[in-house]
Amino acid sequence: MENLSALHAVLVVEMCFSILIVSCNHISLKGSSASSSPFPSNFLLGTASSSYQFEGAFLTDGKGLNNWDVFTHKPGHISDGTNGDIAVDQYHLYLEDLDLMSYIGVNSYRFSISWARVLPKGRFGKVNRAGIDYYNKFIDALLSRGIQPFVTLSHYDIPQELEDRYGAWLSPKLQEDFKYYANTCFKFFGDSVKYWVTFNEPNVVVIRGYRSGVYPPSRCSSPFGNCTSGNSEKEPFIAAHNIILSHAAAVNIYRTQYQKKQGGSIGMIMNAVWYEPISNSLEDKLAAERAQSFYVNWFLDPIVHGKYPAEMQEILGADLPIFSESDVEMLRKNRLDFIGINHYTSFYIKDCIFSECEPGPGASRTEGFALRTAEKDGVFLGEPTSVDWLYVYPQGMEKIVTYVKDRYNNTPIFITENGKEQM
Repeated sequence: MENLSALHAVLVVEMCFSILIVSCNHISLKGSSASSSPFPSNFLLGTASSSYQFEGAFLTDGKGLNNWDVFTHKPGHISDGTNGDIAVDQYHLYLEDLDLMSYIGVNSYRFSISWARVLPKGRFGKVNRAGIDYYNKFIDALLSRGIQPFVTLSHYDIPQELEDRYGAWLSPKLQEDFKYYANTCFKFFGDSVKYWVTFNEPNVVVIRGYRSGVYPPSRCSSPFGNCTSGNSEKEPFIAAHNIILSHAAAVNIYRTQYQKKQGGSIGMIMNAVWYEPISNSLEDKLAAERAQSFYVNWFLDPIVHGKYPAEMQEILGADLPIFSESDVEMLRKNRLDFIGINHYTSFYIKDCIFSECEPGPGASRTEGFALRTAEKDGVFLGEPTSVDWLYVYPQGMEKIVTYVKDRYNNTPIFITENGKEQM
């Protein structure tokens, strides 16, 4: 069963889907008992992964160290002491994996490119031709099976070289590195890729990397976490600012140099939680809106509207970075073609500005004074699962999609991850 391991992880651990409905012609799900599918012919039904969680092949064929390689090799960061050196070994097993995907009838696969496999030292070193060759073979193998590549440029990982040189996302220098990396990928893979994602869940990257410190680069301050360095009140916003401008820079390159010829589209994927006000009070309703502004709107408002949400500006003041006039112009010209939504769960939100709140997730100034909880009067919002943050609340999917649709001018939406854990 070794050859099944990578696909098993794709289907069971992630339970991710990429979906777009356009027409009414049916497709077959070849491995299913049903003779036909209720989905249209160009409805993308697929699975998703990230390079660090799946590829393995640690330092194989010229790959450089990335931040997750270094992070997981340090004792105490991963509870069971494991790492991604082998993972599910998709680097070596991808042909078998793709055959199985083809058999069950999926027609899209969202995967991420390992930045350090293509550019081991970022723009400070050479392009790794072995990495380029690997991804070209991978993409060709997908297309030969009728599976559409849906490619993420950055799914949490960056070359460790860039962390060591200038502090990664805390430095505007990384904008130049991301632009160089994106250009490299468009150049070598763009003729075969029609769906590009700049960043997967940048809100998770900055919150867990620079506020709680549970992800690399493990920067935080009390009371948010126990790190050797960092500032949880300021650094997440600096990192986010540089990611937003990096997105715009990459989109600008794609739009001006590649999109017309290659015919693809480019967007960003956000982790999106639905927030229900815990009561019908105006205060709790405003708090639920603040929770969205400090989580999803934090990134999408600048990209679509050219400025941070008003709630963030009012509460954070000078701690929120400022976009220059040239930044605003860059954002205005380089928004996105689609928004990806990774939705798994929902929470209640309680106001902490006009009401007294106990300490808890979301209750701080840096999180918008919006306390997050899964319970109301001792009853869970949705069915609890074995994952302590995940509750089954189907209404949340419709509500978050509608919210994003309305706030961002009907920008096309993909559901890029959803579901619940399987035991």
